[in-house]
Amino acid sequence: MTGILLSGAVLVSIGLILNRNAVVNYLLVVGYLALLITTTVYEYINQGITQLVYFTSDSLGLLMLIAMTIVSIPAFYYGYRFIATRNDAPHARGLFFAAMVMLITSCCMAYLSNHIAVTWIFVEITTLSASVLIYHNRSMRALEGVWKYVFLCAISITFIYIGILFLSLSLKSAGVGEMSFKVLYENHHNLNVFWLKLAFLFIFTGFTAKMGLVPMYTAGIDAKDKAPAPAGALLASVLMNVGFVGIYRVYAIVAHTPLKGWANSVIIIVGLLSVFVAAVYMTRIKNIKRLFAYSGIEHMGLVVLGLAAGGVGVYAAILHIILHTFIKPTLFFQFNQIYTIYQSKSVYDLGNYFRYYKTGAFVVLLGFLSATAMPPSGLFVSEFMIFQSLFQSHYVVLLVVVLLLLTLIIWGFGVNIFKLLFTPTGQINEDKLPYISPWESLPQFVLLALSVYLAYNPPAEFVVLIQESVKLVQ
Repeated sequence: MTGILLSGAVLVSIGLILNRNAVVNYLLVVGYLALLITTTVYEYINQGITQLVYFTSDSLGLLMLIAMTIVSIPAFYYGYRFIATRNDAPHARGLFFAAMVMLITSCCMAYLSNHIAVTWIFVEITTLSASVLIYHNRSMRALEGVWKYVFLCAISITFIYIGILFLSLSLKSAGVGEMSFKVLYENHHNLNVFWLKLAFLFIFTGFTAKMGLVPMYTAGIDAKDKAPAPAGALLASVLMNVGFVGIYRVYAIVAHTPLKGWANSVIIIVGLLSVFVAAVYMTRIKNIKRLFAYSGIEHMGLVVLGLAAGGVGVYAAILHIILHTFIKPTLFFQFNQIYTIYQSKSVYDLGNYFRYYKTGAFVVLLGFLSATAMPPSGLFVSEFMIFQSLFQSHYVVLLVVVLLLLTLIIWGFGVNIFKLLFTPTGQINEDKLPYISPWESLPQFVLLALSVYLAYNPPAEFVVLIQESVKLVQ
C-alpha cells in the first residue's frame, strides 16, 4: 500500500501542476485524501507487515501516520480557503497543493521507514516540498525564509549523513552490512561504542532542525512564519514529528548500550536549552505567528526531557507529541481568520477579537489554554507525567528550572493572547469588517476536543500503540 500511496502522490502532484482547471485540482486533492485515509486504515489493519523492503508499519510509525492523516484533512480544507480568498493564478494553486501532497507523503514514508538511509532520503524530500510552500507568497521575505530554511536543512541533512557513515563503521565489528533499524536493534551489543557515540551526536543534531530543538531550531521559525497558515500548521506538527521519529529510533539503539546515560545527558541539555530559548523569545516577540512557532520549541524540549527521564516519561513524551500534533495546528488555522480581519501579524495591530469574531476568539482562548497545558488541556496530563518522571529520576533541580521557565512562557504567551482577545485597537475600521462564518472554525474545535479525549479517556488501541512504542527503548 505504501507503493500505491507513493506512486499516487507523484501522479496527483503532476496532475495538480499541469492542470489549470480548479474543479479538477480540487478533485485530485480529494482523491489523494481518500488514498491517504485508505493507506492509514490498511497500515493499521496490517501492523508489522513490511512493504517494498524498506517500509514497516510499527506502532510508532502508525501513531504518527494516524495523527498526520487526521490533521491533513483540515489542512487541505484551510488550504482551499486560503487559495480561494487570494484568487491565486492556476499554476500557483496547483503548485501549492502539489507541495502539500508531497510534504505529507514524504512525512508518511519517513514514519514508516525501517531503514535509516531511506528515512534520510524522505527527510530531504520534506525540505524541498516545504520550501515550495514557504515561497508561495513570492515576496522578498518569503525568499529570505526559503534560503534560510534550505541552508540550515542542508546542514542538518549533511550531519545526518555523516552520522549514518559513523553508524556503518560501528557495525563493522558486528560483521553486519545492513542498516535497517531491526538489524541495528538486534546487534546493539556488538556495535563499536566510539563510532556509535559519534553517530548519535551527528544524527541527533541533524534531526533537531526538523523537530525544532536547539541548536538548529531556527530552521523552522522563519519557515512557519513565512509559509501560508495551512502549510505552517503542517510544519509545526507533522514535520516536527518526523524529527522526533528519527531521534527516537536512533535513541532506541543507544538505549540498549552503555552509552544510554551519556545520551540522556546530551538530550537533557538540549531539552533544557530549548525550553530556555522558547522562554526568552516568547516574552519578547510581538509577531503572533512566530509566537505560535516558538511555543512548539518549548513542547519539543519537554518531549525530549521526558524521553531522557525514562520510565513513565517515555510514554508521556509520545503522548505529548501526539496531542501537540492536534493542538498546534488549530492556532495556525485560526491565524488565517485573524489575518483576514486585521491584515497584520503584529500584536500591536491586534485587539478586541472577541468583539469582531467570537467563535475564532474562543478557538484562540482554548488553543492558548491547551498549548500552555492548563486544565482541561490534554497536554496537562502528558506534562504532569513528564514532571513526575523527572522527579522520580531525581532531576529535582532540573524540574524546578523547567517549571520556572514554563511560568515565563505562560506569562509571555498570555500577555499577547489576551491583548489579541480583549484590548481595544484603533487600527480597525469596524464598518468594513469582513464576514467570517462561525462554521469555518469547526475543525479547530474538533481537533482541540480530540486532544482532550485522547488524554483523559484514551481508547485501548491508542494506549497499546504507545506502550508498544515505549518497548523500543526499554
